[in-house]
Amino acid sequence: MSDILPSLGFQLGTGGIGGFIVGYAIKKISKLVAIIIGLFLVALIYLSTQGIISINYGALWDWLAGSSGLLGSAFSWLVSAISLLPFAASLIAGLVPGFKVG
Repeated sequence: MSDILPSLGFQLGTGGIGGFIVGYAIKKISKLVAIIIGLFLVALIYLSTQGIISINYGALWDWLAGSSGLLGSAFSWLVSAISLLPFAASLIAGLVPGFKVG
């Protein structure tokens, strides 16, 4: 029993600190990505209204439907992360405050 506690403490501490850093980074990066995507969409709409470009909305929706396959791979990653419960739990516990601070 005394051999398990230091290992568990290390996993919980590393996961918590790592989760905080990841949450902070995700929030900062997501804000930047949202701004870039928003500016890109505004530019596309402006160019479309000026008649400079023509947007094929059918192909756009087809592409969006095809890219939803990424969610399946993300789900399988989540299942494997849950199998590492002590580390994953402390990572998520650190992720939430890191996301709020970021």
